[in-house]
Amino acid sequence: MNTVAESTAMEPREGPAAEGSYGSNGLGILDRALYALFSRHADHRRHDRDRKRYRATDVNASFDVFLSRTYGLSWVVFLGTFAWVLVLTLAIPPSVLAKFVSFLHAGMPIIERVTVPPVPRAYAATAFAALCAAFGKRTTVWFGGLYLGWAASARRSNIEQTLPGAVRYLRALSSGSDDLLAMLRKVADREESYGETAVAFRKVLNKTALTGSVDDGLRIVARDTPSRDVLAPFLLKFRDHAEQGPDALEQYLQMEGGMLSHRQSRSHEQAQDFLELLAEMFIVLLVVPALLVIVLTVMSVLAPGLAAPAPAPFGALSVRGFIIYGSGVFILTIGASAAVLVSSLRPADQSPATHSRSKRVSDLFTTGFINPANTTVLLVPTTVCTGVLLRYLGYTPVNTVLLSYVAFALPVGLVSVRRSRRDDAKDREIKDFVHAVSSHVSLGRPFSTAVERVARDVDLGALQPNVNDLAFSSNLTSREGDLRRDALTQFVDDVGTPLADQTIGLVTGTLDVGGDTETVFETLQIEIGRLYHQKKSLRSNMLVYVVVGWMTALLVVGIMVAVNVYVLDSFSQLSAVSSSNAGFALDPNAVQPARDRQRFYVVTQATMLACGWFAGYASRGFYEALLHSAALVGIAYFVFAGVGMV
Repeated sequence: MNTVAESTAMEPREGPAAEGSYGSNGLGILDRALYALFSRHADHRRHDRDRKRYRATDVNASFDVFLSRTYGLSWVVFLGTFAWVLVLTLAIPPSVLAKFVSFLHAGMPIIERVTVPPVPRAYAATAFAALCAAFGKRTTVWFGGLYLGWAASARRSNIEQTLPGAVRYLRALSSGSDDLLAMLRKVADREESYGETAVAFRKVLNKTALTGSVDDGLRIVARDTPSRDVLAPFLLKFRDHAEQGPDALEQYLQMEGGMLSHRQSRSHEQAQDFLELLAEMFIVLLVVPALLVIVLTVMSVLAPGLAAPAPAPFGALSVRGFIIYGSGVFILTIGASAAVLVSSLRPADQSPATHSRSKRVSDLFTTGFINPANTTVLLVPTTVCTGVLLRYLGYTPVNTVLLSYVAFALPVGLVSVRRSRRDDAKDREIKDFVHAVSSHVSLGRPFSTAVERVARDVDLGALQPNVNDLAFSSNLTSREGDLRRDALTQFVDDVGTPLADQTIGLVTGTLDVGGDTETVFETLQIEIGRLYHQKKSLRSNMLVYVVVGWMTALLVVGIMVAVNVYVLDSFSQLSAVSSSNAGFALDPNAVQPARDRQRFYVVTQATMLACGWFAGYASRGFYEALLHSAALVGIAYFVFAGVGMV
């Protein structure tokens, strides 16, 4: 192996999947075979840019292994494309193929003046298939490099969103410690709150352990990070100010935190502008297919070619049917893509709460009404039974699937809303709890005493049971350090909201390194006020896009129902009228109300799912996407069934 490949492969990696990824003993049989065949490509100059992109990602395989896998996949694509194009070309009727070749020959300058001798069909098909396969192979390799660029870009965006919070945390830590490694380790251990910034700090620790120098660790990560304009200069200046003393470091972190927060605010505004554009495109892309379906139905009366069989392998459908059902697939794709984009635009420190599925069966039943992850497990057998019952009662396969989806998604979404409201109530109270504890701490009272007094004197609503438990745990023994940390950790777990983890977790880490309690709680009051305000502001802004999703869905339902009720029957009668005296006749089967209503219904329900996913992810994420989509599907079924169209 050459020097460049060796230097890349020997760089330490993070994560359990990375262990053993660089020695042949740690690779699987397939990876070892691919490595032996294709690892030489890692030394080519055309992959220099990909190597730089790779260093900015967190891919768990070495660059040589990743590139070997990419080349292996490219050969699979080559063989698959070659076989598919060859069979498809040989299956095309000779007359159609001759017309296509003639079209190509006549449309190319200079070549159109040259007489091309006939080529045996098998040779021409093989050459064309090989050309397409080579293009597919090259595209696969190019896409591998593009993937590395996307991964680096995603990391850069996440770092720029989470670095301001991490800097504020470092400032709080610097009030009680001047140990750089201890401070970096505290941030690295909080990946849930600080995302890729925590991963970058963990890389610093790993590089430091490998080289024996904090300077080298900071410099290497600053060189390789995708955040060249934000994280890289911060890491380099962080070490310089740390050498000047704790006061200089604290002042630098305070100034840097303010600047990064201002930059973060501008990024949020840009994301908001992009989200407005996304909402406008979403409306257009979902309304246009519905209108296209209507236009195709009308045009089928005058254009008999739309009733011709669709190309293989969709010959069972007409051209119009293929386009209509293809529109449904397009709508679902647009809805899923919009939901993913909305989710990615949400600030990292304002992500919705995640819910873990309980491991014990008894917990599934006891928490089934407050934990949507457990609700999904409990509803699986009920949903299957509902689907069987609906099919037994004579419902169509489409309605069986849709109504079963409603029976599953609606209860899960309702449980999610119930849990979210409880979490919102706790977040409202935790802000008051922090301010109350801070006031006692500022008077010189110990933390355990402050919590006990707040639990006794202040009504904290939904948070009261958790505060009572914290007060009890904090006063079990006199071992203030470990006890306080364990009690706060348990308190954060019991509350279970991202805001609690981002704020109370800050106290836990800062007090561990000996930070001044009063300074810590002063910082905490500022942090929790900022985060809570951002949460409320984000919630208000995102409700606009929830309304957009619902209004788009209801608009499509109204259009489809109006066309079916007032237009479809009229065109059916028109197509049945023969106009032979005028010299032409309309196709009497061009419009069939029962068939076309079913197609309209399928497209409408696809729109309901897409709009529901968009609205749900704009609101609170995956579980609310289930709620909104199920509610819209149920409304569409109710309306269509009520007017006798399904």
